[in-house]
Amino acid sequence: MATPVDPPNGIRNEGKHYFSMWQNLFEMDTKYMPIKPIGRGAYGVVCSSVNTDNNEKVAVKKIHNVYENRIDALRTLRELKLLRYLRHENVIALKDVMMPIHKRSFKDVYLVYELMDTDLHQIIKSSQLLSNDHCQYFLFQLLRGLKYIHSANILHRDLKPGNLLVNANCDLKICDFGLARTRNTKGQFMTEYVVTRWYRAPELLLCCDNYGTSIDVWSVGCIFAELLGRKPIFQGTECLNQLKLIVNILGSQREEDLEFIDNPK
Repeated sequence: MATPVDPPNGIRNEGKHYFSMWQNLFEMDTKYMPIKPIGRGAYGVVCSSVNTDNNEKVAVKKIHNVYENRIDALRTLRELKLLRYLRHENVIALKDVMMPIHKRSFKDVYLVYELMDTDLHQIIKSSQLLSNDHCQYFLFQLLRGLKYIHSANILHRDLKPGNLLVNANCDLKICDFGLARTRNTKGQFMTEYVVTRWYRAPELLLCCDNYGTSIDVWSVGCIFAELLGRKPIFQGTECLNQLKLIVNILGSQREEDLEFIDNPK
């Protein structure tokens, strides 16, 4: 649960109140009343809260020492820039960003999202029965959200069950846009090492740097297979092993299928 605590050094900033959750200090706008911590990762801690202005339940993600790691800072900035403009039923909504009191010396960032109950990874791991209707409805919503994202010339680049949030009535929303990218002037997405390995398309495993929306579609296929089988379809231990598992099931690529790869690696 959220425990009220005194502010650091006893100095209470106006419009803020302070709570401890999982040994993490949260400095939150007074309109947000925390309920309990609900998740933790490399980025920091997420807690459920209530916006007392409208009684809406939200999720508050604290990103600790956001500037300590340049890559993490860029991921946070990228997600902020994209979610400011994305508005869709199947894409997580960024509700608010808590502004720091000292804009030149802050270390932590607090992002406020709509609150969901769980994610697809937890559902797949559970003993919950998944009917064909469940699987079809999840797939429909995932493709619907992805079509919207791609229509904005954006690749998500990290689709996996853990990045698909679900609530009690089976509504699904795509989240975590920290690796998402828009096309550059050549129409390319240049970074090779994106997407969690088990959901990574063959062209990425082959170090292709001229890829497109098909890498997200491949991830969707892997997710759908995991929904049906209740386990990941390609559980590679490293990139070469991942390719071998794909070839074992889908067969070898024809030489003409590989001609588009121009990376010497």
